[in-house]
Amino acid sequence: MRAIVFEHHDPSLAVYQLRDTLPTPEPAPDGIVVKVAYAALNRLDNFVRIGWKGLDLVWPHIPCSDFSGEIAAVGSDVMGWRVGQRVTANPLLWCGSCRACIAGRHNHCRSAHLIGEHVRGACADFVAVPARNLIAVPDGFDMRLAAAASLVYVTAWHNLVVAGGLRAGERVLVVGAGGGVNTASIQIARFAGAEVYVIAGNAEKARQAQKLGADWAIDRSTHPTWSKAVYEATHREGVDMVVDNVGQATWTESLRTLRRGGRLVTVGGTSGYLAQTPVNLIFGKQLRIIGSTMGAQDDYLTVMTLVFQGRLRPVIDSVFAMADFRQAMERLVAGDMFGKIVIEINPTEK
Repeated sequence: MRAIVFEHHDPSLAVYQLRDTLPTPEPAPDGIVVKVAYAALNRLDNFVRIGWKGLDLVWPHIPCSDFSGEIAAVGSDVMGWRVGQRVTANPLLWCGSCRACIAGRHNHCRSAHLIGEHVRGACADFVAVPARNLIAVPDGFDMRLAAAASLVYVTAWHNLVVAGGLRAGERVLVVGAGGGVNTASIQIARFAGAEVYVIAGNAEKARQAQKLGADWAIDRSTHPTWSKAVYEATHREGVDMVVDNVGQATWTESLRTLRRGGRLVTVGGTSGYLAQTPVNLIFGKQLRIIGSTMGAQDDYLTVMTLVFQGRLRPVIDSVFAMADFRQAMERLVAGDMFGKIVIEINPTEK
């Protein structure tokens, strides 16, 4: 089969290759093999290529956590799925037997890992996944949107709604506008009835954030002390919740935007992890910092149902051919995108 691969960790995008000689995976007894129509990029793909201590991959590695496609093969123990069904899947893999999994907290599983991160991903003609991770894509739903949704929407939903406890009427500040998690967060916060504020990387992304549903957006390149602008925009009260996945570069400013008793929720740190936290802000304003990773399968089914109903709509920045994978990654790394970058594998009309 064809696949995008790399053979070793490297900061250079030149390590990516398109090969056509990889073996097609076989389904596990409880698994499914999907013929991939579209895959989608996440910032995670850049981090995995560069690598970190303790990341032990089987080479060659295939990137991409997200995909959509049609079932090509069904494991011997699988019930309820058939060849030809249109599907996508939660990219989180869990053990199913630990206390967290038994309680339905799959993202708390101590052995949890991700398709495209710890195991081979979906930027290939075929991908093997556990049947329990699947969700059917309704007839007529655009398969490009299905490929763009899974990781970022389950991540944002769990972060805001489950871990963060977002309530209608609250003020939410999303730090960053163009990434997949942030575009999902803007929509989910709006869907939940919150007033949405956005810190964007440039004026065009601020405009796009407002078009997506933000009530207020600002270009941080022209407002380096943007916490003051947020404070003034909220009538000198501050916001109830900050969604900050940028980390080191924005952390202190994010904390300063919070009202007394406010909370910061985070699922990552794209600019670095060594953020400084003024402790006086935490106890003085009685703030909470909440960490979150991915989401349970119930979160995934909940948010994907809203996506399929059209109540949340994934944002696609661009679509690249498989042969142009390096150019797609260049756009991701540069941060030029607004929404998800999709890769055509075996494209369909919808």
